[in-house]
Amino acid sequence: MFDNLTDRLSGTLKNLKGKGKLTESNIKDTLREVRMALLEADVALSVVTDFIENVKQGALGKKVQSSLNPGQAFVKLVQSELIQVMGEANQELNLKTNPPAIVLMAGLQGAGKTTTVAKLGRWLKETKKKKVGVVSADVYRPAAIKQLQTLAAETELVFFDSDTSQKPVDIAVNAIEAAKKQFLDVVIVDTAGRLHVDDAMMDEIKALHVAINPIETLFVVDSMTGQDAANTAKAFNDALPLTGIVLTKADGDARGGAALSIRHITGKPIKFIGMGEKTDALEPFYPERIASRILGMGDMLSLIEEIEKSVDKKKAEKLARKVRKGKGFDFNDFKDQLLQMEKMGGVGAMLDKLPGMGNVSQEVKEKINDKELSRQIAVINSMTLQERRYPDLIKGNRKKRIAAGCGQELQDVNRMLKQHKMMQKMMKKFAKGNAVNMMRGLKSNMRGMRM
Repeated sequence: MFDNLTDRLSGTLKNLKGKGKLTESNIKDTLREVRMALLEADVALSVVTDFIENVKQGALGKKVQSSLNPGQAFVKLVQSELIQVMGEANQELNLKTNPPAIVLMAGLQGAGKTTTVAKLGRWLKETKKKKVGVVSADVYRPAAIKQLQTLAAETELVFFDSDTSQKPVDIAVNAIEAAKKQFLDVVIVDTAGRLHVDDAMMDEIKALHVAINPIETLFVVDSMTGQDAANTAKAFNDALPLTGIVLTKADGDARGGAALSIRHITGKPIKFIGMGEKTDALEPFYPERIASRILGMGDMLSLIEEIEKSVDKKKAEKLARKVRKGKGFDFNDFKDQLLQMEKMGGVGAMLDKLPGMGNVSQEVKEKINDKELSRQIAVINSMTLQERRYPDLIKGNRKKRIAAGCGQELQDVNRMLKQHKMMQKMMKKFAKGNAVNMMRGLKSNMRGMRM
């Protein structure tokens, strides 16, 4: 997300960092470039106009003019304004009510609403330790009810059945009554979507809102629709008392216009952002972290949280003990490391959160291929249990058999063996406690490894 905007802003702001003093003339070109970058990112014109004016006024203020490093102070100013536009801080879901807390989901058809219901249910269950029930009040699409039932089973949420012959209000009321009997903490109600905003749709969801009185009414919107997402959200906000926004499909949006427009236009906070199709690909929206990523400064906090959430600590401790005892690093261990990386969204998702990625050329970024993880795991799966434990056995005909077994070339198997050797060397240095040697080894190994 924000790839295009990050590239443009990083290059533009870099030119100002060496300036000894900021004046209206030397920031004029920079502000013009920033303006163009935001417009190309499909940010709403009203948002861009206010953004540029606020940055200009701040840049020409006394604090920046007297700063020891005016260029860096200007970048900080842009970052602060980005945070301001997107909402300053993450606003959590309000679940402070007599259980079950009711969350109503609204949005257009195709925005990913039903999937988001399951994602939010899983997030509440795993992160907030809540007992969650879900129900579909979409009586126009039987497939939507079936989809939610499948996702609820996959994420181990309580599913309340519904039928296209029922009225949406009756479906929701019955589910809430059943949830009370089961002592659930939260009930998430999925609603019908339309291809566009229409009066019949609005009247139906208004009646549903009045009947169940949800504590949270979230608008689910496809971020790839750019500033249109903000305009649609405003139309819903005029009809319903929205409490927040969920941006979906952000992983496929290289522009980021929706994220930068929607808060300004609706006045409602972005509470969550969907970063993939899987049910664990939902993150709380932190404006300050997103602003850092836009400016190529990385997002170490999110990366650390992702590692904390995804890494199996018991396995990590077991591997550390094994290496310290000099038992080596076999292909079972290697496979575990690859699976952990895959769980965290792959190499691309991790690098996106590292500081300085804005300075990496597009050519290098394009070489990062997360499909390589799956290919490497397939090579290991094609090995026998003995070969995984004793990699030195893999020679000649064994290599050919492994390649044929996973549908890959012999050179792919050779490359995996070479990478494993490199990892083994690093682990040996780690076992000896020689951190300096390990870092030197890592540096030289990185030169030899394919991106």
